[in-house]
Amino acid sequence: MFKQRIPLEEDDFYLNEKGYKVFTEKFHLKRGYCCKSGCKHCPYGYDKKTDSFK
Repeated sequence: MFKQRIPLEEDDFYLNEKGYKVFTEKFHLKRGYCCKSGCKHCPYGYDKKTDSFK
């Protein structure tokens, strides 16, 4: 099963100092689910170290 691809808008991400794409909280909310990757701006409260939600 493939998840729907969401078109990126200008404020959905930024590039960090190493050139990696960092998704914003706005993008995560637009996507509508937690991917459990430990994203920096996760609005769902996922903690990758404990594999749980806060």
